Order: sequence, then C-alpha cells, then structure tokens
Amino acid sequence: MVAEVIINRGAKKLNRTFDYNIPKELEELILVGSKVLVPFGNGGKLTEAFVVGIKETSTFEVKDIAKLEENLSNKQIALAKWMAKRYFCNVSDCIKLMLTPGTRNKNKEKRIQDKTINCVYLKKDREEIEFEIEIGKLKSEKQKRVLSFIKDNEGATVPEIEMFTDCARGIVNTLVKNGYLEIVEKKVERNPLLGRDCEKTDKLKLTEEQEIAYKSVEETIDKEEYKQFLLYGVTGSGKTEVYLQLIEKVLTIGKNAIVLVPEISLTPQMLDRFISRFGKEEIAILHSKLSIGERHDEWERIREKKARIVIGARSAIFAPIENIGIIIIDEEHDSSYKSETNPRYHAKEIAKVLAKENQAPLVLGSATPDMTTFYNATNEDEFGNTKIKLLTLTKRANQSLLPKVEIIDLKQELANGNRSMLSMELYNSIEENLKQKRQTILFLNRRGYSTFIMCRNCGYTVKCPNCNISMTYHSYERKLKCHYCGHEENVVTICPECHSDKIRYFGTGTQKLEQEIHKQFPEASTIRMDIDTVTKKNSHEHILNTFKNENIDILIGTQMVVKGHHFPNVTLVGVIAADSSLNIDDYRANERTFQILTQVAGRAGRENLPGKVVIQTYNPDNFSIICAQKQNYDLFYETEIALREQLKYPPFCDIILIGLNSYQEAEIKNVSSKIYQYLEKRLNKEEFKVLRPMPCPIDKIQNRYRWRIIIKGKMTEEANEILNVCLKEIYQENIKDTRIAIDINPNNMS
Repeated sequence: MVAEVIINRGAKKLNRTFDYNIPKELEELILVGSKVLVPFGNGGKLTEAFVVGIKETSTFEVKDIAKLEENLSNKQIALAKWMAKRYFCNVSDCIKLMLTPGTRNKNKEKRIQDKTINCVYLKKDREEIEFEIEIGKLKSEKQKRVLSFIKDNEGATVPEIEMFTDCARGIVNTLVKNGYLEIVEKKVERNPLLGRDCEKTDKLKLTEEQEIAYKSVEETIDKEEYKQFLLYGVTGSGKTEVYLQLIEKVLTIGKNAIVLVPEISLTPQMLDRFISRFGKEEIAILHSKLSIGERHDEWERIREKKARIVIGARSAIFAPIENIGIIIIDEEHDSSYKSETNPRYHAKEIAKVLAKENQAPLVLGSATPDMTTFYNATNEDEFGNTKIKLLTLTKRANQSLLPKVEIIDLKQELANGNRSMLSMELYNSIEENLKQKRQTILFLNRRGYSTFIMCRNCGYTVKCPNCNISMTYHSYERKLKCHYCGHEENVVTICPECHSDKIRYFGTGTQKLEQEIHKQFPEASTIRMDIDTVTKKNSHEHILNTFKNENIDILIGTQMVVKGHHFPNVTLVGVIAADSSLNIDDYRANERTFQILTQVAGRAGRENLPGKVVIQTYNPDNFSIICAQKQNYDLFYETEIALREQLKYPPFCDIILIGLNSYQEAEIKNVSSKIYQYLEKRLNKEEFKVLRPMPCPIDKIQNRYRWRIIIKGKMTEEANEILNVCLKEIYQENIKDTRIAIDINPNNMS
C-alpha cells in the first residue's frame, strides 16, 4: 500500500502530495490522518508529514515511511483540506491546528504543580523565521525542529522541548544566543483547574423569555438536526443560564458540548459558573495562557472521553471531541474569533461545519451581534425564512435596571477651562462613589502614558526605526516602545532635528490616567489592567480577584475590563475617550464603537444598586455613541445597515484583502501589479471590484514594506478557485522576498 502525504513545511511549493510506501508492519496502523516521519530531500533526513490519502500503487519509485506518530480522523483531514482552499494556505498548516499540543510520550515526566520554571518564547517575528529557513540561512534540522515546535507551543519549558523534539538543551541555548528565542521565568501548573473548588449549584428558574429561547433550541436537540440560533439579549439578561441548561440537556442524552468564549472573557467568574454546575471532572479548558503541558493534558483528557464539555478560546473548536450535541459561541461579535495569522480562519465558520456534520444546533450569543449575523437573523428570503433563528432577551434576569448613561462633550469641557482627563461630571461621580464605598471602572482603550511625543518647535515626532509609526511613551519604565515590533528607546528630551528642548507628550494612555487618578483622588485605591500588567500567568485573574475581594475603589483598564465580568459593587463606569475606536481606517469603526461602549456600560449596576455610565467624547452627535447611550442595538443596526447597503460593505459583499510585504520595495510593487492585472482579467467585473494596489496605512513594519489590494464582492467557489490559482502561479515565478496573504473579511485593514 502507498500513502499520499503532505510534508509539514510552510513553503507553497510543498503544498502537494508525495507518495511513500507503507511498510508491512504499519499497514494496519497507518490511516488517512496519520502523522508520520518520512525521509525527505537529498539528505534523506526524517521529516514530519501527514497522510491524506491511501492507494494501492504509485507510478513513482517510492521510499518507506519511517515511523507512525499520531492519528487524526478522516473528518479532520477533510476539514483541513476544506480550510486550506477556503483560507488560501497549506493543508499542513490546517492539520497542525488539530494535533495534540506537543506529541504523545508515554514516559513524560511527572506533573509539577506550583513551580517557577523557565519557559521559552519566540523573540523574532514568525514570518522572518520562516523566511530565513526558506532561503537556507538556518540549516540545522534540529534548530528548525525546535523553532517549529515553539511556533505552535510558545511558553514550553526546556524539558518539554527536549522531550517533544528529541533535541538537546544546547540547541535551545544556541537559538537564544542567536536571537531567535528568549527564556522567561513564570509559574506553571499542569492542571489548569487545580484548586478551583466551587460549591455545587442547581439550575435557576428561567424567565419567560429565557424559557422560550431554551425550548426553541431544545426542540432542535431532540430532533437531532442542524440549525443556527442567535441568542440576542441585553447585558445581564441571563444568556449564560440558558447555555448551562442547554448543555445539561445535551449531557443527559449522552452527547458533548463545545463552548467558545473570547480569550479575554475566560474569567474565573465564568469558569466557576460552569464548574459549580457540572463539576470540574466534566470540563476541559483550552486557551493560550495555559502552558504546553496543560494544553497537552487537557487535549488528552478530551481525546480519552474524560471531559464532556470543552470551554475555550478560538482554537478550542479543533479539540478532539466526538458526538457533539451543541456548539455555543458567546460574545459572537468578538473579533478574536477571527485568526489574524496563517491559517486565517474564522471560528464561527469552522463551528458551522462541525455543527452540520454532527446534526447539532449552533448557538451564537451577544448583546451587540455582528452586523452580518443580525442581518442573517432578520432578513427573510422569498419563502419567509431566515438563515439564523432569532431568540431575544429584552430584560435583565435579576430585574435590575439598565444603567443611566450620560454623554459629556469634551469640547465644552475645554471651553470651560477644564484640561483634565476627567470631565467635571465624571470627577463628581467618582467622588460620590468613593463616599458611598462603591466601586468604579474607568475604561480607556489605549495603553501606555502618551500616544506620541512631538517637538512643538519643528513638529518632529519620534517614530520607530523599523516601522512607519509613532512610538508610545511608557512612564513607569521611562521608555519609548513600538507596539508593532517591540523596539524600545530611551525617552527623547532634546529634538534630534532642531535641537530644541520643547518636547511634549500628546494623547493619553492607561498609565497616564492612573497617575491622574492618584493626583486627583490620593485617598482612592486603584488597580490597572492592560497588556502591560497581565504578562504573567494568572495575572489577569489576580487583578480581577483583587479588585473584587479587596474592594479596590477604582479599576483602570483597556477593553480587558469590559468583557464578561460581574461585579455587584460596581455602580459607576467612566469612558475616558469614546472616540479612539471611531478614528480608525475601517468600515466597522461605528460598529466597534457601539459594541465596546455597550459592553462597558453593561458592567455598571448589575445587582440591585443603580448604575451610572459617563461617556466622554469630542463627537457627542455620532449616532453610534447616541445609540450606545440608549442601549439600543436595533436603532444602531437600522442606521448602520442602511449605510452598509449604500456603500456596498458586508453583509452585502465580502472584503477580500490581499496583503503583501517585502524588504524590497521594487519587487513588492512589481508583484502587486501582476496580481492586480491577473485578477482584473479573470474576476467578473459586474460581481467584483478590484481596487488598485496601494501601500498599507502603516506602510512599513519591521523594515518590511507593506502593500495591499482590496477586492469587494461576494466570495464564491469560482472566485475562490481564481484566487488560489493566482497565488500558485505568482509563487512559481522568481519571487525572492515578497510574502503574500489573502484574508476574507479581515479584522485589521491596516
């Protein structure tokens, strides 16, 4: 028998099958979906590969497969092939998402609990590493093996790397010395739910609206049929209780469940609700903050059918769970469900494929649904049917009222002489809250101290030498940092252009806000939560627990503070600069502004205490801000959908972004032009509009020039095929450096 295999390499030229003979002793063991080692290339060194087909003979003279490592199912291989075509990537890239983190090893070391260990992370950009491997700068197979492992398993320990790659510690040390890897000390537990004991709780009595929603989905579960539902409910309306009772129903009939939540929403409170209802033995959790060892063990528990409920972020949709009875995606509008790196998949699309395959319901939940989701739930076809069934929760489950929301015009504050970050209304509200011993959340979606530094004499701004973007000032470290490539510099005090000392800080960040609060309310206790304060394992959980249990007066943070948290004593939420998400180069700017303001407002007054939200803005008349004030999604949707239809944006078309980057400016212009001309000739001009190649808004990152081609039109099988063929033909030309990525409806247009 002969196996058709895909080599586990990133090069586009290797995205095809190679034939290998299956040795007699492995004929019963090797299946479609097996991960194997094969001799590949002139040196005959063993290379990882995936079996995607089996046939009786080959027309070539073939070598033997050397070793069997792991098996995937036929369904997983079929999904990987579908994904590769849909998302314009190699089949091997998709298969890797479905493999056990690390590799099975029966002699793996004993679990180490509560131990500070050294964990290994990539120091260089992933694409740069892949390019250096491709051009032969990195020749050591062992170094390549270690880097490949770390790309999939950042945070692995040195013993885990040795165990799973069969490479010595010296290989890691060499890669650290050469700047490819860095070693960071952190605290790791192999069992992510260790020590998390919750008192058993019973299901709550559902409200009338919750009961209607529950019954609708239950009927589909009983019929064992696929159907999509949108559970659209205001913040605090009890969506989670509906999820819990639907999962209980699924478990009673012997089936399993997947629950996806945004990474940022995997809070202790949320996990505790599931554990207290089902017990931690039934639950496996999967997300990026777990160590490689934890992810490996959770994956094995799922495979061995020891866990029946998988809770996790985006990649948990690939967990090896069988007999799925329901898939739930909470906060379905969240952008983190869309991968921004290769493969550029959307978890909702994968969930839809799996739900259809298992004849199970797919439940999407949100207080502020994605525009396309809501369009598909409300727009009827000629037979009066919608693609998604709409289920609505209009009232908070505990009968608490939605918070009072006030909009403050910052232009008027300036006219009144107030140059503080806090309007008088917000200042007075914080002062009153402190007197009442109530808690406050202040939201500012920008980390650091100042957005940029500029010379007021000549206008010089400090920009990153590698990226064409202003550097951000971080006051605690007195450093300038680039949030794109990580470059750091000392603070500039004298202008390098005109030698003036008139260097000033512009814009505001969470660090600056924290200083301002300390200055204006010296008696108040504060805690800050942004990407700079949650770098260590469990720091996210520690900050939230400290805020809640120690009754800290004020929590200051970025969007991490707005998702899924329930703090009974929080009665005031202040939005410092509502305009930050409006001023972005993206057709979804209004939608994202409305969503984040509505989510942050939902943190106030969730119990019996009345809540108040103060939104500060320079654009008080913007309709997304006014709709957020009214907590009125329907009004926002009607206004925004009319604009989208007029301008031909999703859901009335797809946005296809072809992104290119290269160290060579002449080559990237040439390749961009060739792609544009190819697509202009082949895509139907009535259905697609291909915009001319242009530099990206951020036209240089990490010294690589960036260009883009934008296509507007409904993605079809025919268009997908044209784009795949275009990519294949372009890569067959003599391209020395340019990398190309095609993304459908990307989150980031810059």
